[in-house]
Amino acid sequence: MKIVIAPDSFKESLTALEVANAIESGFKRVFSDAQYIKVPMADGGEGTVQALIDATNGKIVHTSVKGPLHATVDSFYGIMGDGKTAVIEMAAASGLHLLNEDNKDAKFTCSFGTGQLIIDALEKGISKFIIGLGGSATNDGGAGMLTALGAMLTDRNGDALPPGGAHLHSVSNIDVSALHPKLSKASFQVACDVTNPLCGVTGASAVFGPQKGASKQDIALLDANLLHFGQKLEALTGKNIINFSGAGAAGGMAASLLAICNATLQSGVELVINTLALNEQVKGADVVITGEGRIDSQTVFGKTPIGVAKVATNNNCPVIAIAGSVSADYEIVLQHGIDAVFPILSEPGNLADALANGATNIERTAFNIAQTIKLTN
Repeated sequence: MKIVIAPDSFKESLTALEVANAIESGFKRVFSDAQYIKVPMADGGEGTVQALIDATNGKIVHTSVKGPLHATVDSFYGIMGDGKTAVIEMAAASGLHLLNEDNKDAKFTCSFGTGQLIIDALEKGISKFIIGLGGSATNDGGAGMLTALGAMLTDRNGDALPPGGAHLHSVSNIDVSALHPKLSKASFQVACDVTNPLCGVTGASAVFGPQKGASKQDIALLDANLLHFGQKLEALTGKNIINFSGAGAAGGMAASLLAICNATLQSGVELVINTLALNEQVKGADVVITGEGRIDSQTVFGKTPIGVAKVATNNNCPVIAIAGSVSADYEIVLQHGIDAVFPILSEPGNLADALANGATNIERTAFNIAQTIKLTN
């Protein structure tokens, strides 16, 4: 029997690899001689770095960069097992979690630190980049990132722009002649699960600005500034940037990656699936086990279990999902390729206990699933 185990992490409890190990332990109590293929998964957001390095025997690189409000923060990125591919969660340098409610201000947050992560990886010989754009604190169109990469953004007097989206209306010239020399030979794949353009009522500022501390007045200012910056990027590159689907991701950072780094945008879970060659792993499997911390109606919108289920369905393989918890509307996932869902909690309890006992609860649930499968064989 071939069993493929491809879960996401259980947030605040277990990494994707730890979840996979617990599932394997439960199944081995019933099917000790089965072939187990563990593929830790992610959907491009938090946990993507850990999942991809775990799946490929890569490593984490720790470094210090400028955070969203320019103070030094401890950050990280991953280098996959091939030694050539860096995986960067931009939130690790420019994320909303690095701020508190008192200092959120989308006018002045900056993506410079994400550019520093890219530079650090380039200096280590990396030529391929996977960038996850979730959880950003910024609304600067990626201008800070470009500055870290060596671009010069100047006003009509030739002075460098201060950081933050509030100043983008002053951009007169974008000089990319001093970009890091290794950047031109690097490729960028961007995990992007939103379709928002750079500007307008569905753009970066209007949709995502409020959660980053932007008032209604701020949104109008930032939107106009991103439009101006987008026009400058389009004039420089000749590319359609402003209305490109997904250009508004991460406060418009996607726009700069598209314009200057020739990035390609892709669904986060599809990017991870393709990177880890999940389709090849699933071929010939008897069952695929996936899962995440909570399965609900939102799971069908680009989350890991549905991405895994699509691959399994294409290979005529049944899919079972294990969840930390399920909502009342979870059954919708049964219409999207998942055959059964098993929550792991066996009795009422508090959240702290549930998080602490995640591995034990997953292993027990996997054991019971395996016992059920055994009855049908």
